[in-house]
Amino acid sequence: MIPEDHPRYASLVARERIADAVKAGIVVIEGASAHGRGEAFDYLLGETTTPSAAGAERTAAAFFMKAAHPVISVNGNTAALAAEAIGELARATGALVEVNLFHRTETRMAAITRHLAAHGVEVLQGEAERLLPLSHDRALCLREGIYASDVILVPLEDGDRCEALVAMGKTVITIDLNPLSRTARTATVTIVDELTRALPNIAAARREMTMEEADRLVRDHDNTRLLAEAMATMQETLSHALD
Repeated sequence: MIPEDHPRYASLVARERIADAVKAGIVVIEGASAHGRGEAFDYLLGETTTPSAAGAERTAAAFFMKAAHPVISVNGNTAALAAEAIGELARATGALVEVNLFHRTETRMAAITRHLAAHGVEVLQGEAERLLPLSHDRALCLREGIYASDVILVPLEDGDRCEALVAMGKTVITIDLNPLSRTARTATVTIVDELTRALPNIAAARREMTMEEADRLVRDHDNTRLLAEAMATMQETLSHALD
């Protein structure tokens, strides 16, 4: 039992969720390693949503608001950490939810789908086809889901699929704690924040946003600036630590 007054309570709970999800077949061992890498970057953000990240989350909500066919792509780590928040965001934005995996097996696809359904998430079903220009199983997706999307959220993403989606003309929103990753630098909108903080913020922003604000945020969006601000925050944290 993790005491709620522990100074790193939220982080420790997330680790436990990942560990439990590995045992349940939702997360692969490689996913546990990826979670730890992201956690290290979150230290440099002070484990809080920075003003830059909050702005990116609001911009993501704007792109969702203007989307004709939004989709939320879910992998094992995302499902394990934020199933309820995924459902909340899907309801707030009208986005479809599709499971898409690098380490793909039918058993694991079914386990993640059941987990999401148990938390109130309606997952898009159908026969996956190799529709993305990739040599691995993340090329498999649903024609009426990821393939048809105009705006797609790909939290905790791998870079080659992000590049492929952008090359297909899609608006790609990612949540990535590493502002130097290929995903972060390729996506249309990069949110440098922790997943369970970011998803509710996007949903809340979408619920209250006007079309006038959405138009302005989309028009003025500069992802290079968002990445620079995130890196400046991390550099400042390191500088203070060395003082």
